[in-house]
Amino acid sequence: MVTPRTASLESIAPAAGREEIVRTIDVVKEYRVGDQVLRALKGVNVTIYRGEYISIMGPSGSGKSTLFNAIGGLDKPTSGKVFIDEVDVAQLDALELAWLRCRKIGYIFQTFNLITVMTALENVALPMIFAGLSEADAREKAKAILERVELGHRIYNKPSQLSGGQQQRVAIARAFANDPAIILADEPTGNLDLNTGKAIIALLKRMNREQGATVISATHDLKMLDVSDRIFWIRDGMVEKIQNRAEVVIDAGEMH
Repeated sequence: MVTPRTASLESIAPAAGREEIVRTIDVVKEYRVGDQVLRALKGVNVTIYRGEYISIMGPSGSGKSTLFNAIGGLDKPTSGKVFIDEVDVAQLDALELAWLRCRKIGYIFQTFNLITVMTALENVALPMIFAGLSEADAREKAKAILERVELGHRIYNKPSQLSGGQQQRVAIARAFANDPAIILADEPTGNLDLNTGKAIIALLKRMNREQGATVISATHDLKMLDVSDRIFWIRDGMVEKIQNRAEVVIDAGEMH
């Protein structure tokens, strides 16, 4: 069982002077279903610092995916503000938002979202080509990144020729292609077996340390807690608590 320890927000705040990279202010997200209005987020305020590894945890329907999408510019809040490097994402037009997503944010999805007709090399090179790198330079850099995620021997394989864990490694390599400041990982171990999931979590943490990228993961996977700097617990559209990893006690059996 995950056992939260009581702590004030002040006691768990990162050290003064750390650079903010994401900040949300009173973020509300509403959806209209027929005559009803469903409020998925109810005024969320969080601050994330450069280089942190954050896990957003909560039960299904808690609002964690909605918050994840708002931070990533995948969905605009009904009200409130989301700042990335002091830029209000909600105020960007489509072209500006596309630029931000291409250069500032890398995305990793539960279902991998690889282009099936492309090789691993082509999947990783594509966002670099979109960002303006020449095809030759993009392919060279893609090869180097795939080697870093231990797929240098599979660069010419298409997704159908790769295991789930290998596909997720390609997705991680693609997310890091343009040296983003932020990596958004949506249930990155959700479609993987236990051992593969552990390997993917370790890889994400290694890339987080080596690249200095901020990793923000929406997850149900308690194994993710061990590599997290802080955990945001979301319930009923609100931040229930924010904890440092050291303040969360997990029964060993729940990590398997």
